[in-house]
Amino acid sequence: MYTYAGIIVNNSSVKLDKIFTYKVPEKLKDKIKIGFRVKVPFGKGNKKVDGFIVRLYENILNDNKIKDIIDFCDDFPLFTLKDLELIEEMRKRYLCTYLDCIKMFVPRGILKGMKDKEENLVYTGREPEKRFARDPYRKIYKLVEDENGKHTKNFISEKYDVSLSSINTMIKHGFLITGKSVVGRYDDRKYSRYSKKILNREQQLAVNKIMNLDKSMFLIHGVTGSGKTEIYMQLVEKAMKDGMESIILVPEIALTPQMVERFKGRFGKDISVFHSKLSDGERYDEWMRVKRGQVKVAIGARSAIFLPFENLGFIIIDEEQEWSYKSDSNPKYNAREIGEMKCRQYGCKMVLGSATPSIETYYRCTRGEIELVTLRNRADGAAMPKIRIVDMREELVNNNKSMFSRILYKSICDRLNRGEQVILFLNRRGYSTFVSCRKCGYVFKCNNCDISYTYHHDIDKLICHYCGSRIDVPKVCPKCGSKYVKYFGVGTEKIEKLIKEKFPGAKVLRMDFDTTRKKNSYEKIYNTFKEGRADILVGTQMIAKGLDFKNVTLVGVIAADLSINLPDFRSAERTYELITQVSGRAGRGQKPGEVIVQTYSPENYSLKCAAENNYRDFYNREIVVRKNMNYPPFSDILLINVSSKNEGILIKNIQNVGIFLRNILEKNDKIKMLGPCPCEISKIKEYYRWKIMIKGKISLNMAQNIRKIVYDLLKDVYNDIRVSIDINPTNMM
Repeated sequence: MYTYAGIIVNNSSVKLDKIFTYKVPEKLKDKIKIGFRVKVPFGKGNKKVDGFIVRLYENILNDNKIKDIIDFCDDFPLFTLKDLELIEEMRKRYLCTYLDCIKMFVPRGILKGMKDKEENLVYTGREPEKRFARDPYRKIYKLVEDENGKHTKNFISEKYDVSLSSINTMIKHGFLITGKSVVGRYDDRKYSRYSKKILNREQQLAVNKIMNLDKSMFLIHGVTGSGKTEIYMQLVEKAMKDGMESIILVPEIALTPQMVERFKGRFGKDISVFHSKLSDGERYDEWMRVKRGQVKVAIGARSAIFLPFENLGFIIIDEEQEWSYKSDSNPKYNAREIGEMKCRQYGCKMVLGSATPSIETYYRCTRGEIELVTLRNRADGAAMPKIRIVDMREELVNNNKSMFSRILYKSICDRLNRGEQVILFLNRRGYSTFVSCRKCGYVFKCNNCDISYTYHHDIDKLICHYCGSRIDVPKVCPKCGSKYVKYFGVGTEKIEKLIKEKFPGAKVLRMDFDTTRKKNSYEKIYNTFKEGRADILVGTQMIAKGLDFKNVTLVGVIAADLSINLPDFRSAERTYELITQVSGRAGRGQKPGEVIVQTYSPENYSLKCAAENNYRDFYNREIVVRKNMNYPPFSDILLINVSSKNEGILIKNIQNVGIFLRNILEKNDKIKMLGPCPCEISKIKEYYRWKIMIKGKISLNMAQNIRKIVYDLLKDVYNDIRVSIDINPTNMM
């Protein structure tokens, strides 16, 4: 029997990232387990705080001054021993605290004290008689009978427009009865039947290979429309028959409606959906359904990887190359890496899927670490879309100053006349990307961030896309007093407006961050376009992948250069991926598809390879660049970001850190340190930003030592400075 417990207290301070020992009182000894949340007295004032049990001891050397645990906070442990193993590994790998990791396994609602939602639901009682045997009472009784015990009396009254007073009268006389019941806050809608499809030869070979091969990791490298989702579904079906569970990750919340529609259409309502757009209550309910073993499959964004399944058969990561699988807040985990850790723990299989695999993943395939499964053809035999690159420099020479090349304009006209749909892609939201004075060149920038404001036409405001601040549209230049203030650049909002002007008869939708803020807005836009109630869909990268619209025959890429010119070693990879993925939205039905890519850099190899749908050639060229420059997968990158509202304190201290680290690392010829220097965006939300980048063969021990050095050197100014340390970041900005 355990007498002492090691506890992580619910305090985010780095200084308190250690295990505190508490005594287990007699009343708790028979129930105590790893993973329980408990109340403990903490600090000199014995303030009651939450803590999480991560160790149990029978004896300790000295129990002087050891305080007692007060009580449990919950009736069950929030994480298991396997979860704790993962927490320990994450803490080391992602250079974060115990608490950072623990909170990934526990829904926020539980920490807020949330419980199951209970409501007084209405049931039928004895048969109505006498005056109650006629309307409106008979009608009310029949409504309740049809959906017995599903709704509250207020809901019935509002939905069916019947008198609440009449319902109360029937309850009073026993014709209806009420009873408290737990109600779910999750989506229990019924979906149209999504029938099982007969696999083609490539798909069947893929399923057989994954099921039968004695390997734990697979990459399905399949062209867009090759039927990867159907393979996922048949793998999940096999796992369910064997009594095992599956997690399916998608990179964008925008992709969940389609995936949920298909999976619930095939397997019914016993599918959990888990992503950031859910309320705390909905996330709590979904987590509890998994915890109680009520569902066998979960679909969601990266955080769904932590759901408390105990008998995993498959972890499936769709569009595995997506950088949204990497968290940009502590713990800075990568869902693919967490999936790999879980595979080792549970002995399950992980299946990655993509038409444009990440360079790192494909490199591991060439080394035999991941088994490659290739799908070269579309599932229904449809041809790949024809991709045409348009040199916008020639358009200017020919006096076309429009955002639309002549061929794109003509092609849109053609598709609209034929009753077909069009997708227009621009990976930049807003109306104009910056506002400037034409007389003196002054650019209107956010006071909180070192970034220009973006003009949003629909609300007539300038908005900073980093801190969210808004200002009225300027009438005069604050520098020279000129009235020649002009909008420059273009975003999705402006494209939408221009399309409506040029094609007034077309129904146009826009899908970007601004139009999808509200709950279920993704699904509404998706369904509207899918059902053919709109002709043209304008959007950012959230429309580039996974979406399957049979009547889309034309995709236009408005400005392919945006991603090419990013100051990031992955810019070519991201360009290839975006162009290939968005191109794959065309021609997925019986009608042939066409893609028009507008660019000022038609000679760029990532665009050329995308136009030829030649991933292998792109990979061969890109891997040479990576090797020559010693970038991943041939090295690791440790990025240290330091920020402060006080620029002087920031610069002085990061330079001290830089000098100390350089002295330590200069003898290691396998390590290169760059910086300290200002970040590409040198100020965000009033915080000035500097960085140090360390590149080379970085072991976990070395990363841990560097982290300790950085925090030790900055401990005296810790209240004035924010520190972020990330191993192999996907965002170098």
